[in-house]
Amino acid sequence: MANLITLTDPRSATAEALRTLRTNLMYSSVENPLYTLLLTSPAQAEDKSTLIANLAITFAQSGNKTILVDADMRRPAQHELWDVPNEQGLATMMLEDKQLAAPPLVSIEAVPNLQLLPSGGQPPIPADLLASQRMNEIIGVLRARADYVLFDAPPVLAATDAAVLGNKLDGVLMVIRAGETRRDDAIRARQALERVNVHIVGAALSNAPKQRRSQQYDY
Repeated sequence: MANLITLTDPRSATAEALRTLRTNLMYSSVENPLYTLLLTSPAQAEDKSTLIANLAITFAQSGNKTILVDADMRRPAQHELWDVPNEQGLATMMLEDKQLAAPPLVSIEAVPNLQLLPSGGQPPIPADLLASQRMNEIIGVLRARADYVLFDAPPVLAATDAAVLGNKLDGVLMVIRAGETRRDDAIRARQALERVNVHIVGAALSNAPKQRRSQQYDY
């Protein structure tokens, strides 16, 4: 859990910036609240999995029942961040009716109110599963069990997964890595999401220089 700074160093400027981001997301729209949120990135190296794990902690720490879903079934990372098994999870919920009724959620002892749904393996064509009616049912089941459900999805330009899943959720937050994410990649990723009517709620900047640390996560 070394990368989970909201646990290891909750008084740090980065942890405070994440709490500010959480608050901005929670109150971004009174008419259309963000109860289901997807985090993605344009390409591969934007720290999205670490950021969403830390963001999920802040949601749970504010007293909200929160479920973190690893919907990146191509390169799942949440089970490694949290050091939990990955035999069952989102992929197995797609195939087993009993798991739809009783999702294989992992309670995080260090963070009351937080549960993790690992990816549950790597299916051949993840985008087909995420686009299915079964996924709609899974979202409904999870939403009934939590105040907020956060989804970790693959990069937009690497696969269609983020676009097809984002279209089913209340909003999508893009993670941009300072000094590494190419401007044209960010533009292409935004356009790809907009083409399928995904609600993009903003962008989070990671890896900002120290002199900009107070603005590390720009919303």
